[in-house]
Order: sequence, then C-alpha cells, then structure tokens
Amino acid sequence: MTATSLVHGRRFSLIRRLSNTPVTVLLAGGFMALMLFVMVFAQVVQPYAFDHIDLLNRMAPPVPLEGSTWIHPAGTDTLGRDLFSRLLVGTQTSMLLALLGTCLGAVLGVALGFLAAHKGGIWDEGIMGLVDFQAAMPWFIIALAILAFLGNSMVIFIAIMALYGWETYARITRGLVLSAREQGYALAVRGLGARPSWIYLRHILPNIAGPLLVQLTVNFPSTILFETSLSFLGLGIRPPMTSLGQMLGEGRDYLINAWWLAVVPGLTIFFITLSMSILGDWLRGKLDPSLED
Repeated sequence: MTATSLVHGRRFSLIRRLSNTPVTVLLAGGFMALMLFVMVFAQVVQPYAFDHIDLLNRMAPPVPLEGSTWIHPAGTDTLGRDLFSRLLVGTQTSMLLALLGTCLGAVLGVALGFLAAHKGGIWDEGIMGLVDFQAAMPWFIIALAILAFLGNSMVIFIAIMALYGWETYARITRGLVLSAREQGYALAVRGLGARPSWIYLRHILPNIAGPLLVQLTVNFPSTILFETSLSFLGLGIRPPMTSLGQMLGEGRDYLINAWWLAVVPGLTIFFITLSMSILGDWLRGKLDPSLED
C-alpha cells in the first residue's frame, strides 16, 4: 500500500466515524446551513462594503487581540478592508462557483452517461474513452495551461469548474442505466410502447437519483478546493472581486505579523469541506444501508 492510499484511507475512515455520530452530523448540517445563508444574504449582513478601504486601520487584529478596534472587530487586511465583510463575500463567491461547477458537471456527466448507455456501440466507446482520458489526466495542470493560454475570464473559469469531475457522473450513470433498464418496471413500460426518452426521464432517472445525489455531495468539497486552489495561485477570482482562495493567497505573505489574514479564510475552507464530506457520507449511509459499519 502506498503512502498516498494510506492517507486517503485514514481520511475516509475518519469521515466515516464522524458521519456515524449524530451530534457531528447535526453540527455539520448547521454549519452548511449557515454557509448557504451567507451565500444568499452576504450583501445584506455585511457591515461594510467588501472593497471599502480604510488605510487608517490597516492590518488591525481581530478582537480581543492587542491593538484591535471595535470599528473592525474581525480585523482588517493590508488596505484596511474589513475582514468580516470580505469573508462573507468571499464565502459567497466560492460557494456559488463550487455549486455552479458541481451542478454543471453533474448535468454534463449524467447526460453523457445516459447517451452512452442508450446508444451503445461507437457512442459508448467514444464517451467512455473520454471518461478514461479525463480520469487519467491531471485536470488541475490542464486548467493551469488553459488559463495561461486563453486568459482568465469568468466564462472560461466556470467552464473549467464544470469540466472538473464530470467523468465520475458519466461512469456511474452509465452503469446504473444499463442495470436499471433491464429491471421489471423498465421492461414493462417499454412493452407498453413508451418512448426511450420517457422511460429514462420518468422512470429510470428517479430510481437512480440517490447515488447521483450522493456523488454530488462528494464532489462539492473537491470542487470548492479546486476553485480556491486556482484563486490562491491568482488564476481564479481576481481583485476587485474576492473569494476564499484569493483571500488566502493575499494573506500568505503576512503569516508572521498578520496571521488572521490567511488563517481565517483557511479555516473557513477547511470547515466547509469537512462539513460537506460528513454530510455526504451520512447521506450515502442513509440511501444505502448496506454501507453502514
């Protein structure tokens, strides 16, 4: 067993133990509910405009550290911008991009999975070849190359996010559809003369939605880490907009004298991914009780 597989195994074992604890699941659900609230109402609850500059209070520490001020209780960055307001907007941006990228990737993967299962033959081979190619290639490196050559725009960035992880949905969907269409309910509806599109959308898709929903919750943490990593490197969200990764990238040079600039967004990213992973594993156990330890 390699060191990488050992680390991944321990991580998933930890997530499984946490997801079997009702209190932990409740806390994770509450935290994600709070993040969803921030995603929708960040502009309503922020005390300052996230790009408002106050040079007289630049790099103010959060309360109750020495030198803090109640004008900016969560501290300020190098330009005196309120850290709490920027954290709200940064969380909103990262959550929206991760959710949009995850959903678009799911739609693309599910559609191609249905197409491969229905058409078969060269269509199946071609789509599964793309799936194998995507799974074998380091998509992060490809994303860096695309952004370097084509430049950074919101459309390109969202497209890169959408293409991250679609192959997993396609592979799962293809297998589930091939199995489901031979079940009794699908054969009965087909015998009544129903169109294939009606069978797939009305009967098969609702019956395979559970595993796809679980995969959605599994992919979301990876997608938000993907977005924050690109923004951290300066290839994702750029000023004057902000995201958690961009805030983390700005604060990395001030870890000694202004650690809160990097620690606060870093902890936010950590708790979002951890909470969503716990909820995803809990949902997986509920939808498939055979996976319970």
